[in-house]
Amino acid sequence: MAQSGNPSIKDRDTYDALRDDGYDKESAARIANAKANDTMSPSKKGGKASPYEEWTREDLYERAQELEIDGRSDMTKDALIEALRDNRSGS
Repeated sequence: MAQSGNPSIKDRDTYDALRDDGYDKESAARIANAKANDTMSPSKKGGKASPYEEWTREDLYERAQELEIDGRSDMTKDALIEALRDNRSGS
């Protein structure tokens, strides 16, 4: 469901609605992309996502890809979790 103008947005309607509500581009994109993923169920406020330990390595890798974390393809599940948590605290 990616748009040709911005392939990183997987749910354009949700993204546009969040932007209209005043969310910044990055937050709106993260929420819209998580809503487009059937294994996640975020709310507009971010909700309570399951702990990274419950995610599959594939889901962690996809999230790392969305955040453009370097070296992700060589990372183990534990390393992906650490990188995602480091990225969140650094933003």
